[in-house]
Amino acid sequence: MSNPQNVLDEARLISQRIITHYDQNAVSYDEGTKSHDVSQNINALLRAIKSEPPFHILDFGCGPGRDLQTFTKLGHIATGLEGSQQAAHIARNKSSCEVLVQDFFNLDLPENSFDGIFANASLFHIPNTLLPKVLGNLWACLKPNGILFSSNPRGNNQESWYGDRFGSYHDLEGWRSFMTNANFTEVEHYYRPSGLPFEYQHWLASVWRK
Repeated sequence: MSNPQNVLDEARLISQRIITHYDQNAVSYDEGTKSHDVSQNINALLRAIKSEPPFHILDFGCGPGRDLQTFTKLGHIATGLEGSQQAAHIARNKSSCEVLVQDFFNLDLPENSFDGIFANASLFHIPNTLLPKVLGNLWACLKPNGILFSSNPRGNNQESWYGDRFGSYHDLEGWRSFMTNANFTEVEHYYRPSGLPFEYQHWLASVWRK
């Protein structure tokens, strides 16, 4: 991915393969993840937001809508964003929330609109060459002092394909570098699942303020 055209071509390939994977597996993904407990992550986002509720939340990579339902039940105004048309369709039906269908690599979001962004297991699909652009888009759509939560499978700053899914696997320092370069300030970080030895905590969760 050296020249701009190569970057665009590879980004298009990555995006198409990932979206096709989630389109084809939207129903099974819904069944397989609907009972996952991510309350620790939701609470980390919500407690960092300092504005008055209800909060306007963007669920970035909302999938079939599990967390949209939770935010709505808590009294907040949630909007989903999903690359997969099939997952977005399920999310709308389950949550009754607005769900935007957008390619993560080419976002079109309103500026200064959200109190918080919940990016649970979504930002790791973005290659390092495009991550600064995407983080810039997310920074711009947050209100002043808005909060971005991210949870990604951690690694040693390598990028690889896992079947039809592309992933960038950051360690804490690597992820910090991207986030601080995008003008975010760290609020906290932790590893999941909680209560396990570090080598079994495969997820890096972090909270950032605009």
